[in-house]
Amino acid sequence: MTFTQQARIIGTINRGKLMDLSIEALTARLADYAVRATDYLFQPGVLFQIGLVFFLFLLARPSGARLKLLLESHARKIKGRPGLLRLIVICLRRLKWAVFTFFLAISIILIQSAGWPENSQIVYSVMLLALAWLIISILSNIIRSKLVARLIAFSVWTYVALTILGVADETAVLLNSPGFMIGETRITLLLALRSVVFLGITLWMSVSLGNAFDKRLQKSEELNPSLRVLLGKIVKITLIIIAILIAVSAIGIDLTVFTVFSGAIGVGIGFGLQKVVSNFISGIIILADRSIKPGDTISVGETFGWIRELRARFVSVVTRDGKEYLIPNEDFITQQVINWSFSNDLVRLDVPFGVSYQSDPHEVTRLAIEAAGSLNRVVKIPAPVCWLTAFGDSSLELMLRFWIRDPQNGLTNIRGQILLALWDSFKANGITIPYPHREIYIHQTVDRDD
Repeated sequence: MTFTQQARIIGTINRGKLMDLSIEALTARLADYAVRATDYLFQPGVLFQIGLVFFLFLLARPSGARLKLLLESHARKIKGRPGLLRLIVICLRRLKWAVFTFFLAISIILIQSAGWPENSQIVYSVMLLALAWLIISILSNIIRSKLVARLIAFSVWTYVALTILGVADETAVLLNSPGFMIGETRITLLLALRSVVFLGITLWMSVSLGNAFDKRLQKSEELNPSLRVLLGKIVKITLIIIAILIAVSAIGIDLTVFTVFSGAIGVGIGFGLQKVVSNFISGIIILADRSIKPGDTISVGETFGWIRELRARFVSVVTRDGKEYLIPNEDFITQQVINWSFSNDLVRLDVPFGVSYQSDPHEVTRLAIEAAGSLNRVVKIPAPVCWLTAFGDSSLELMLRFWIRDPQNGLTNIRGQILLALWDSFKANGITIPYPHREIYIHQTVDRDD
């Protein structure tokens, strides 16, 4: 009697009758099972398979070590591909188990070729367990999503356990029995489980491929940043849609079933998801018209910073103080946006100041232009200019205008540096900066004659 047959006999115990058994009867039943298990384990064929498994495991250790050294010498020649190297390292660390699984498969083929198929059941079960552990171990290190990794591990272990016990077909029939009809498609528990597994795997593959394509796309210097982001999003969305269609087709669901839910989805989008859809469409418009792109310096309301990333729902803007604002895409369509680097990087800044009336305005403008030109961030072309703008109550009002090419490095700081340069230059040349003052004239009073 094979191990699978023993497991099926144990699985046919009537649970209702088992509850009615006395302790003595239950003990006798367990003792009978123990005797059967002992008789089974000491059969020549079983002992042969157990010994063969241990021998192949011991043989796989040195064989895997030698093969690992050989493959490592070739892997060291790979340069500039960290993703491939990481995958190779993960596989090399588990090479012993791969060799062990290979030896088990070869032994099963040889045993069955010799006409002893009943003497390969244990070897086959161990091979399935080793193969399952190998697949789960590799995928759990490759897949970064813990949820997907656990889903795959649970699916593989469940399938292997049911296969070893020989009840995989019976379990499938049991899960496929209860169900209900939607259109011409019958929805069952087995169909739901298959849907979750297939959809999880295909979505993970599509997202991984989309991210890999997006990374390579972002390194392309032939495309502008907005077009790179737009193409990356289109590829990701397309791959996700293809993954869903493949999963649905693989599990045998008729696509016409989804027409039942189209009305409900439309109502949901119209009421509950209108902001989400609006932000998504706004993001597509922003990428298409190239109004903003990663690296641009912008002002939206009270927020000033540079764009770090364009997402499907929002734009990430990093300010000078390190804060990262996630601004909805819709705000860039409905509100006024100042893009300091839309057509070019040149930005003109104005610094108003005043000097006393005792100062020569010609000399003051010359000193102001020289002070601005002494700073590294101020460009030479266009050159700084200084104009007399008004005669104030207590000072000559002037305006210093200059240009910079790096607004992302800050505007307040360069204005402060300009004011300090003006202060140093005026102090060295005797130019005074006035403050508001009033002159009071007291006239002699005339006494009245009484």
